[in-house]
Amino acid sequence: MDFKHRAENPYLLLTPGPLTTTPSVKEVMMKDWCTWDDDYNNLVQKIRKKLVRLATTKEELYTTILMQGSGTFSVESVIGTAIPRNGKLLALTNGAYGKRIVKIANKLHIDTMELDSGERAFPDLHQLEEQLMAHPDITHVTVVHCETTTGMLNPIKEIGDIVKRYNKTYVVDAMSSFGGIEMDIADLDIDYLISSANKCIQGVPGFGFIIAKIDVFKQCKGQGRSLSLDLYDQWETMESDNGKWRFTSPTHTVRAFYQAYLELEEEGGVKKRWERYHTNQRKLVEGMRKLGFETLLEDKCQSPIITAFYYPNNDQFRFQTFYDKLKAKGFVIYPGKVTDVATFRIGNIGDVKPNDIENLLKAIEESMYWISPQPQ
Repeated sequence: MDFKHRAENPYLLLTPGPLTTTPSVKEVMMKDWCTWDDDYNNLVQKIRKKLVRLATTKEELYTTILMQGSGTFSVESVIGTAIPRNGKLLALTNGAYGKRIVKIANKLHIDTMELDSGERAFPDLHQLEEQLMAHPDITHVTVVHCETTTGMLNPIKEIGDIVKRYNKTYVVDAMSSFGGIEMDIADLDIDYLISSANKCIQGVPGFGFIIAKIDVFKQCKGQGRSLSLDLYDQWETMESDNGKWRFTSPTHTVRAFYQAYLELEEEGGVKKRWERYHTNQRKLVEGMRKLGFETLLEDKCQSPIITAFYYPNNDQFRFQTFYDKLKAKGFVIYPGKVTDVATFRIGNIGDVKPNDIENLLKAIEESMYWISPQPQ
C-alpha cells in the first residue's frame, strides 16, 4: 500500500494513545526550555486557562492542575489527594481502567466498594442508587467516561445526576474522551475530571491534567498520601509561582501540548474534532462489517474513540500475524483487553482522517487471504 503521504512516520498509530501527531506538534519539541524561565511558565499558565475554558463556560468555578507522568499518575493523584482518611469510594467499573482505579484505591488503603457491571454493559443506575442509599458513608464516586477496554461510552450525566442527589463528590476519568467529545463539566456537576496530554487533544505522552471544582478542591489541603502525587501541593505551587511545577516538568511535552491545543482550535474545536472521530469510527465499522468482522459492543454503547472487534470465527486467525501484516502496510492496531472473549481494537483518534480509514480497510482486505474460510 502506498504510504508516502506519511513519510515522516513508519506507520499510522490506530490506538487510544499515544497516537499519531501532526508534523507541527513534533517540530515544536526541537527547542529546549528552562523550567524556571517566565517564557515557559507563562506557557503553562496559558494551558491551564485554556483547559478550563475547554471544559466549561463557568470558568470561575474550576481550576487546572498539571501532573507529571502518564494518565494513571494523574488518576492516582486525585484518588490519593481528594479522598480523606475517613472517606469511602464507590467505583463504577466495566473495564480494565475502572478496575485500575479500584487497584489504586486499595493500594492506598482507601475504603473502597466496586459496582462491576461487566465489560459489555453500562453501569446499573438502579444498583448505584441502592448502594448510595445503603451506604451513606460513601463520600466519592468514580467512573471512566470512555472505557477503552471495549470503547464503551458511559452515561456520565445520568450517573452524575444520581451521585449529586446524594451529595457525593463526583470523579470522572475522561482520559480518552476529553477534547474529543463535547461536555460542560459544570453542567454535569463533575468535581474532578482527569485526562492526559496524549489523547484527544493530540499531544505527546509526559503529563496528565486534572480540572477540579475549586470549592471542593480547597478542602483537600494536607490529605495527599504521596509527596510526588500530592495534587494540592502541586496546585498551590502553580498558583503561587506563576505556573511553576514542584519537580522537573516535561518541558518538550508541554510545548507540544500547547501546539496541539492550538491545532484543536484551528480544526474548529471539540465539535469538529468529534465529527471527524465519529466519521472515522462509522466508516471503520461499516467497512469491517462488510469484511465479515463483528463489533463487541452494540452501536448504542460505542464511543467514537476506539472499537473492539471479535476475532474472526476461523481457526487460522492469529492476531500477531494479522498485526504484523497490517504494520508492514503502515498501520498499527491494538490487541484486545476483554477478559472473556478474543478481541482486537482499532482507534480513531490522533491525526487520522477518513481517507486513512479507507486505506486501512483496503490493507485489512488485502491481508485476509490467509484467514479466508476453506472450501467445503
